[in-house]
Amino acid sequence: MTPSTHQPYVPNAVLDHEPYASVRELAGKDLLSLTQLSPVCVRELFTLAATIKSNRVAYSQHLTGKHAILIFEKASLRTRITFETGFNMLGAHAIYMDHSVQRLGEREAVKDYAKNLERWLHCIVARVYSQAIVEELAEHASVPVINALSEREHPCQGLADLMTLWEHAPDFRAHGKRLRIAYVGDGNNVAHSLMHAAALCGCDITVITPKKYEPLEAFVDETTNIAEATGSTLNVTNKLSAVEGHHAVYTDVWVSMGQADEAGKRLKVFSDYQIDADLMATASKGLASSWGPAKFMHCLPARRGVEVTDEVIDAPSSIVYAQAENRLHAQNALLAAILGSVNH
Repeated sequence: MTPSTHQPYVPNAVLDHEPYASVRELAGKDLLSLTQLSPVCVRELFTLAATIKSNRVAYSQHLTGKHAILIFEKASLRTRITFETGFNMLGAHAIYMDHSVQRLGEREAVKDYAKNLERWLHCIVARVYSQAIVEELAEHASVPVINALSEREHPCQGLADLMTLWEHAPDFRAHGKRLRIAYVGDGNNVAHSLMHAAALCGCDITVITPKKYEPLEAFVDETTNIAEATGSTLNVTNKLSAVEGHHAVYTDVWVSMGQADEAGKRLKVFSDYQIDADLMATASKGLASSWGPAKFMHCLPARRGVEVTDEVIDAPSSIVYAQAENRLHAQNALLAAILGSVNH
């Protein structure tokens, strides 16, 4: 949008106000990063998502007459299906544009894409290789732009991840008690947005990576600033032993799209960071019996037998499919807030 709404979270924002007040402030705005949201806005989005999830009929006409485009440079199952289904569930219409053969900006300037699309549509959802591209779309389009993944951030995934923990932890939901999340693997875009989301929700997060694969310093700084305001903590380490005593263990693929030339090196570097039953048992040490063993989380797709064993991903404590389902509901809350009007 013009001007860009990609602004950092302000720690001193007032949190005591009427229900959905923060969510209503998202109307007409972009969502490029979770740093744009306040802790209270995230909690309100979870409440709205749960409401839509439990009563789809009530919101079936919420976005009637709205039209959106999904521009995807990268292949997708969950992101494409949940956005297409979500727009339809809310009464809107979405057009899918496969842009995997040619990068945005090669055939036509990104600015010209934005200036054309804003005249036909009410929203642009972009899944791209470069964060700079999604930010350029937002800079030049007068309609909201939603980041559906870039090489730096995956904000919709981060919202779905914490919404899933919110559902599985009544104390966290009702009283804001701190959960501890361990992310093990590559300090990538998923890790960045998970860090943001965890800190916004007041959760402690430990990021465990091989050396030289830590999350980018800018995201560590952003998360630290949010954590200081919410009373949570961020710990970045290379030591697998740091996984002990965490309510959830999260991992992602070791080789992402666009990294095929690094596959051999990465598989060797990350080989000790596989999530297996022994590591999950270590994570579960010291947890309250009411919680049970540590939950396993993955944004999917997973490479079974590589970053996670079948025994772990198929265990009763795995919540990966709940995460996948909640991509739909968390995004629906965003769409309802950004493109519609949210009442009490």
